[in-house]
Amino acid sequence: EYRNDYPPGYSVAHERTFSFREIFLGHVLNNKYLWAIAVANAFVYFVRYGVVNWIPTYLETAKGFSFRESSMGWALYEYAAIPGTIACGWMSDRVFRGRRAPATMLFMSLTLLALIVYWLNLEGPLWIDYAALIAIGFLIYGPIMIIGLHALDLVPKKAAGTAAGFTGFFGYAFGSAVAGTGVGWIADRWDWTGVFLTMVVCCVLTIGFSALTLGHRGESSGVGPERGQAG
Repeated sequence: EYRNDYPPGYSVAHERTFSFREIFLGHVLNNKYLWAIAVANAFVYFVRYGVVNWIPTYLETAKGFSFRESSMGWALYEYAAIPGTIACGWMSDRVFRGRRAPATMLFMSLTLLALIVYWLNLEGPLWIDYAALIAIGFLIYGPIMIIGLHALDLVPKKAAGTAAGFTGFFGYAFGSAVAGTGVGWIADRWDWTGVFLTMVVCCVLTIGFSALTLGHRGESSGVGPERGQAG
């Protein structure tokens, strides 16, 4: 019944085995959309690790909270990631009909708002910091997962693993690693205001680079009827 029933964008050429050169040069390095989300991934990772790695230091040094209070903020941030990731995936599949970029852009826009609240609550009560951290944790992990899925949508299935590794490399090498030492370096020179401004810019750039893929119409061979609209 389903013989010869293929998703939009399907090509018989996708079924053959590609050489490493064809995969890496033809479908990864030569893919402008993949470059866009790889760069976006680096900025997402910078925000993720810029917040989570420095929660205790920020809350203790800038706001004078105890170690126990700052540790609670860290835990709330991490636990909020679980429902947030599920919600982002559901919205991408159901609300945006399999398109990944709109989900990333929406969640990063909301992350930006929560980050500003966290930043501007310097003299405010702890519960606002907790609420902001829950919101950031809920929102930031979804785009990380979605960008990984987006990479699979942007290439033929034979190149999917390489594409996912390419975007992941940008996230860890240029996002996580830089945030590990970069946040401290920025804080030493421009105080926490410089740190938050940097993360705000990263959110905006993530949205911008994700928007560059909105015009893409998928070429990977997926399983859903909307895989031809992966952008």
